[in-house]
Amino acid sequence: MTTTRVPPTEITGLYGAAVKRFSRKMFGDLPEGLGVLWNNPPVLKASLSLSTKTAKWDKCDKSLKSYAHMAVASLIGCSFCLDLGYFQSHHEGLDVDKAREVPRWRESDVFTSLERDVLEYAEAMSQTPPTVTDALSARLLDQLGAPALVELTTWIAIANQMARGNVALGIEGQGYAAACGLAPLATPSGVTSPA
Repeated sequence: MTTTRVPPTEITGLYGAAVKRFSRKMFGDLPEGLGVLWNNPPVLKASLSLSTKTAKWDKCDKSLKSYAHMAVASLIGCSFCLDLGYFQSHHEGLDVDKAREVPRWRESDVFTSLERDVLEYAEAMSQTPPTVTDALSARLLDQLGAPALVELTTWIAIANQMARGNVALGIEGQGYAAACGLAPLATPSGVTSPA
């Protein structure tokens, strides 16, 4: 376990007990990041509420949103989001071989042209300032339709919020993917994997 920039605090109270139960049911343990956010319970509640609500969105394909989130996490360097994304891909029955390749999607040959456009869009939205082009937006609008593109765009924006917050707070991956017995994630081009 790493040291976060804000020390985790003990999760207490009735709401805290519910958070612990849900977390243990979902992950088998309590993510360190929850203890960090528990320093300000209303922030944690808002974050969990947003995650719960966005999980119900259904206009854009779940796998496209998963790959987009992982592309954001890879570009920003959020090891927690990558670890969790891979874990969720496995448990939600998504293509884990593709999920493994997201950090190096440009060199990989496993993605369709639509998936490549989604990954490019996620990275373009994550730049400062964003580098989304009219041509890319038009291709996605044509392939997905307006409701799905609006959903995907908002999903990517929220992924940026979560990933950037985790990196700033020093919240790192906790080995969820490894706990599933899955191979480690690919690393972005030009980056070497830790030994």
